[in-house]
Amino acid sequence: MTSTPSPATAQSDSPEFVTESNGVLTLAVSAAGAGNSLDDDAIAAGTQALREVARGQRDVGAVLLVGLGKNFCAGGNVRAFAAADDRPTYLRLIADNFHDFVAALYEAEVPVVVAAKGWAAGAGMSLVLHADVAIGGSGTKLRPAYRGIGLTPDGGLTWTLPRAVGAARARQIILTDRVVSADEALDWGILSAIVADDEIESVARANAEAIAAGPRSADSGAKRLLSLASETSLVEHLALEGRSISERSGRPEGIEGVDAFVGKRAPEFGRTR
Repeated sequence: MTSTPSPATAQSDSPEFVTESNGVLTLAVSAAGAGNSLDDDAIAAGTQALREVARGQRDVGAVLLVGLGKNFCAGGNVRAFAAADDRPTYLRLIADNFHDFVAALYEAEVPVVVAAKGWAAGAGMSLVLHADVAIGGSGTKLRPAYRGIGLTPDGGLTWTLPRAVGAARARQIILTDRVVSADEALDWGILSAIVADDEIESVARANAEAIAAGPRSADSGAKRLLSLASETSLVEHLALEGRSISERSGRPEGIEGVDAFVGKRAPEFGRTR
């Protein structure tokens, strides 16, 4: 990376950063170089692809986030930070672009799976916290990493981490720059499962493909309900659940699912799309 961020002109069909198969949109967030740091072009390409999902221009049932090197993502490119002529302006642009990506993840309204191999530090840790399903290995480690360079978190980490592990534990992790082991991350609900390190990406992809093959409208609705859960009262949330299950019952996937159950056969959700 240079002192000027790469313009957000990367093509959404970039063979390196964006691929799509079996209903899964795979987005790389880091490249093998620069210490597996967050890659500007990858983030720009991913944001564009996610917006295409939100606009209905891509029909996918899951998003899979991966890193192209030995780590998922080791955080921001600190050397690029140091080389910037105007660091505050540069960091604000980098943060804004990253936050556009995070917002696009939510706007796409499809389940997000993360293959959290190796280090997930800084921005990488932030992204793991946005996963619906996060697969790690025994060698997976998470670390805020911002405090060590005198900066504050971004990517929503100060919003997601307290919700995942509790306010007191989140403060301790961020304010002491604590390294969180894979076992701790699993116990605390950050990781969904731990597998062999060399199987992280294959297991994460299998999870993403299994989700994508299912009832996409139902999964999208469930993701939305889960996202809203911390913002609504029980009574309000019951109303949202009632509306959602009623709406899905009249859609092709809901009709197929119920009819298949009654007919004692496996539902064929793919033919309803």
